[in-house]
Amino acid sequence: MTSHPELPERDRRILGALVQAYIEHGEPISSLWLASRGFGVSSATLRNIMARLEEQGYVRQPHTSAGRVPTDLGYRLYVDQLLAERRASRPGVQMQARLRRAGTVEDMLSHASHVVSRASHQLGFAIAPAAEMTMLERLDFVPLDGRKLLVVVVAAGGHISHKVIELSEEYSAVELEQAANYLNAEFKGRSLLQVRQAVLERLQEERTLYDDLMARALRLACSTFGEMDMAPTVFIQGTSLLFEEIAGDDPDVTLGTLKTLVRMMEEKTRLVRLLDDYISSDGLTIVIGSEHPSPDLQHFSLVACTYSDGHGTGAVGVIGPTRMRYLRAINAVESLSKAIDRMVKPNA
Repeated sequence: MTSHPELPERDRRILGALVQAYIEHGEPISSLWLASRGFGVSSATLRNIMARLEEQGYVRQPHTSAGRVPTDLGYRLYVDQLLAERRASRPGVQMQARLRRAGTVEDMLSHASHVVSRASHQLGFAIAPAAEMTMLERLDFVPLDGRKLLVVVVAAGGHISHKVIELSEEYSAVELEQAANYLNAEFKGRSLLQVRQAVLERLQEERTLYDDLMARALRLACSTFGEMDMAPTVFIQGTSLLFEEIAGDDPDVTLGTLKTLVRMMEEKTRLVRLLDDYISSDGLTIVIGSEHPSPDLQHFSLVACTYSDGHGTGAVGVIGPTRMRYLRAINAVESLSKAIDRMVKPNA
């Protein structure tokens, strides 16, 4: 949390009222309007305070208006004050019940991105822990037509992934079952990254040459894990909400800026890389406008909170305009992340 020791308590309260009013109405806030809010000071004193807040960088005055609007620094002080005064949110029973009905972890996270988007009226996202950190529970080989094979990988916490591979040789159903049994016995409880490394190392060992079962199983495992995408999976919902929230709200947010964000979301891996620094630290993270290191996000605010499945870290969050309803977004994100945390942790 950022410290703002230079701002007197009265100025903080006036700035807080200005930011809240601007978030609600989207119009520059005048000293006359603030005078009607019962601060117990004259309009002249308020004008002086507003001028001082502008000098300190907390508000700015659009050239067409006598009122002021908050800057990113003003939003930051407002958000820090919210965090200092609020009670930590708790996972709602109804929210956990809705997530529990989703089925697999992937289904749950997809649903979570939709839930947090609707609750906050912003673009919502949920990021699964990196696949390389998830622990193997079981894999199964299901023969398809010809030499195609469906591989089903079940990881700890209910993560399920599917992959179709093309075989260079034919295997009977018995051979596939034996290979799966061998791999499950050898590698259950290891991370998918460790499994991949171990498989590649064992394929280099000479003893696989005289153990047909082991060699067969490792070749199948190599086809399964050799090119597996280990990047975290990201689920995104509510792009249309983002456009609705921003449309006409901020002249600095051009159509080109929005298109850049949409492209980033479509690529997903790029969005994950940008968010990676934020989800590497536990708990709640709020990044406002120009605080983003990436120029692509500097017209937006991000609210994210991490969760853990006991092995890796994921996150749930929202992206929206800097003029977002922060308290609603913070409560939605934090309560949802806690609900997910309870559901994906072993023995939770």
